[in-house]
Amino acid sequence: MVLVAPPDAGRGRRRVPRHRAVACLGIPFSSVPFDFAGTMPEGFYPLRWRQPGRAEADFGRYDIRRVVRTIYVLFSGSEVPVAEQGQETMDLADGSAPLPEWFTEEDLDVYAALYENSGFGFPIRMPYGSLDKMATQLDARFEVPVLMVMGENDYVMKLPGFEAAVRGGMMAGFAPDLKVAFVPEGSHFVQEQFPAQVNELLLGFLKDHP
Repeated sequence: MVLVAPPDAGRGRRRVPRHRAVACLGIPFSSVPFDFAGTMPEGFYPLRWRQPGRAEADFGRYDIRRVVRTIYVLFSGSEVPVAEQGQETMDLADGSAPLPEWFTEEDLDVYAALYENSGFGFPIRMPYGSLDKMATQLDARFEVPVLMVMGENDYVMKLPGFEAAVRGGMMAGFAPDLKVAFVPEGSHFVQEQFPAQVNELLLGFLKDHP
């Protein structure tokens, strides 16, 4: 069995003895908790959204369709979303901002309907409410092959330490059999933006590790 971890999931995963391989989309593994308090501005959204009730209050000012729209507008860009003093994250894009060309109004309707049923509680708590509570795992090690798929234009590459972790070989210390694949023009939502390319990478990886 091959474990495929979507973005923002499984950040603290370490040993996977029951799996032949691991594929990860987006966020690199970290052996220590993510704590952006000393390296990013106060308006950086994970710092805001880890505060109890902050994201809920921000989202609650708008209908669900507008919230989902704003998230796709902001997080599909190549710049790190950071709010100014007196702003909230949802203020960074208004309702007239165009959607990414690969995300249609019909897609938005489907996503909004899903969140109408589930709400945003769990996506806020996990991971944002627990980023700084992850266990330190300095001895973490993947004993199986690992594929990491990243969008070339994903804004997370501009976060402190991420470039070094992905391109500089830092991950090789706990993932010695690591392959990193960059999708040109890919954003933080690379698997939705370029599904055929991501599927081809995953299927090739699965074929190599049946």
